[in-house]
Amino acid sequence: MKLNITFIALLLGSLLAQAQPRPRSPFQAPHSYNEQSQPQARVMENLKAHSLSLGHDVNYSIYLPPDYYTNERTYPVVYLLHGYGDDHTGWTQFGNIDRLADKAIAEGTIPPMIIVMPDAGSSWYINSFDGKTKYEDFFIKDFIPQIDKQYHTKPQKQYRALAGLSMGGYGTMIYALKYPDLFSAAAPLSGAIRNDEDMVNTADDRYEKVFGQLYGRGLKGKDRLNDAWYKNSVLSLLQNKTPEQLGAVRYWIDCGDDDALSKGNSLLHIALMEKHVPHEFRIRDGAHNWTYWRTGIIDALAFVGVSFRQQ
Repeated sequence: MKLNITFIALLLGSLLAQAQPRPRSPFQAPHSYNEQSQPQARVMENLKAHSLSLGHDVNYSIYLPPDYYTNERTYPVVYLLHGYGDDHTGWTQFGNIDRLADKAIAEGTIPPMIIVMPDAGSSWYINSFDGKTKYEDFFIKDFIPQIDKQYHTKPQKQYRALAGLSMGGYGTMIYALKYPDLFSAAAPLSGAIRNDEDMVNTADDRYEKVFGQLYGRGLKGKDRLNDAWYKNSVLSLLQNKTPEQLGAVRYWIDCGDDDALSKGNSLLHIALMEKHVPHEFRIRDGAHNWTYWRTGIIDALAFVGVSFRQQ
């Protein structure tokens, strides 16, 4: 009888020990992760980043590579920017970025990477002319430091890149041109690149709806070509950079042949070519839609991924 009681006591002690919560490693998943199963919470949406620059929280989504919770390594980061009228969920909901990235990582097409997708609203990723919306300040001063602090990133320029579609492609080029010390590569897809003529000839109602908040309300014709415009014109910024300055970032430019923005992307290609800046330029069969971006994003990530690899 004593033997049975001893056995039962040992058995209960073993079960209680197993039931005790295990200490959480800083490399484990957040509280949403079920520790009794394999890590699943690798794509998270509607997370919050606080912004002193904007005075409110900003939503973002994040993709973590398959082995994020199972080792103690650090990872390169790609900031993947959405288009006009979309939000931080676009690349996960419509772009299938998590499934595409999982497959590409498994096949060795791209290195394991963290992909961060912030909500930019209709800010075009820049500061407005009147200083009321300082999204650019948020992204550079608030957001990147928060991501580097909260996640297991490699915080050096070599391991940070940009990509995005349409308005996000514009933002990609703006940040690469303004902050070449922060990013190793930039890959705009169907980037919303416009020249002076495009801005002058934009219909008044469209200008007010889309651009008035950025460059000034009620402007018509050449009055739109003001200081706020030139400070945020991709083609103007590029012309004011030396080839050496431009060469600090690697560029991948991709736009569909049936996309109205192919003109601006071609002008961007020509401007880089005239300055003898190495870059990749693709005009593929396709239009301004998710079918085009889904079929192009992995090639873009493979390009920026080259920057992340040790030579």
